[in-house]
Amino acid sequence: MLPTLRASLPYTLALAVLAYLGFTFVPDLALAQELFVVIGVLLSGILVPVLMDVKGAATETITTAASASTDYKGETTTLYVGNLPYRANEDAVKELFQRFGIVVNVRLMKDRQTGRRRGFGFVEVAAKDGSKMIQKLNDFNFQERTLKVREAKERQDNDDAEE
Repeated sequence: MLPTLRASLPYTLALAVLAYLGFTFVPDLALAQELFVVIGVLLSGILVPVLMDVKGAATETITTAASASTDYKGETTTLYVGNLPYRANEDAVKELFQRFGIVVNVRLMKDRQTGRRRGFGFVEVAAKDGSKMIQKLNDFNFQERTLKVREAKERQDNDDAEE
């Protein structure tokens, strides 16, 4: 059930019962009219919260798309994030890191053969926020796993090792 509907449903039902009782004791109105009022109260009490949730979700999608299209122009640093839960996705990790600064990009590594997540990834963040994120999120409990956050090391090519 939608959160807005769940919150407003008891009030809607109470208002419908009060409307029914109010119209029952007014002798001038016919029975059909009081039923129409009660049905109207119930429908508006259910439809309005549903429409609010649907419109809110559409607005969030537009806002998320707009924020994703804006690129950060400053210096960045890449953080290694280990011990991620396998069910975690890029959006959840980005949301967590955005609490502490600007997140440019999130890449969670997957196994090439199975396509399943491998439990680690890289988060590209604004250089000024990197050390703060390491301090706040290293050993942080995220979805029942303790994260390991460090500054990522440069990848070493195998060609250099052979020479």
